[in-house]
Amino acid sequence: MVPSLSQTPKTLAIDIGGSGIKAIVLDERGEPLTKQKRLKTPRPAIPAAVVKIIIKLASKQGQFDRASIGFPGVVRKGVIYTASNLDPSWNGINLAHLLSKEFGVPVRVANDADIHGYGTIKGHGVELVITLGTGFGSALFVNGHLVPNLELAHHPFRQNDTYEDWLGDQALKKIGQTKWNDRLAQTIDILEFIFNYDYLYIGGGNSKRITLKLGPKAMIVANIAGLLGGITCWQFEDKI
Repeated sequence: MVPSLSQTPKTLAIDIGGSGIKAIVLDERGEPLTKQKRLKTPRPAIPAAVVKIIIKLASKQGQFDRASIGFPGVVRKGVIYTASNLDPSWNGINLAHLLSKEFGVPVRVANDADIHGYGTIKGHGVELVITLGTGFGSALFVNGHLVPNLELAHHPFRQNDTYEDWLGDQALKKIGQTKWNDRLAQTIDILEFIFNYDYLYIGGGNSKRITLKLGPKAMIVANIAGLLGGITCWQFEDKI
């Protein structure tokens, strides 16, 4: 049973990334109750190895009443459908059920960019969130409501290149920061033309590599939003 807000539930927030997995415990307002901890994502990133890291991180975070997991792929009702930057064996895994059984508390699992968005958006107009890390994450919100399962990362938009091919971590290492920023500028122009957004939020570990001047509609947001959004997603049970 999920505790009511009057019981001030403690939420374990987990953010699974291609290079690292982070954990923190938050109060009902999203304020940190513990220090954020991070461990490297195992390779190969098969379910058993990743779950082992999550359990290890959780064991060092003290007590919690529920858990929110941000996962880098398509997630529906706690079931993983894609995990391109982890391992194909994730397809079909009910991660919410698996971890709920392990922790003995309710667990929700959602796309990591969606959770990042929940921890970022203002809730007005069209808001687009992109995350730049190992891959390319995306989430779209209209007046605070998530448009589910938006997966821009693998959409071909320039010859045979996808957004992830252009802006993922491998591309950054291959072409360097200057050219990568040029690509990001072109991508932002394309996304604004497609979505006509009111706000664009850019997060993820590689957002610190951004050197271009962003326009008035775009801003860089703290990477901890990928954890803080773990509180908000509990208000949208029918959406994730």
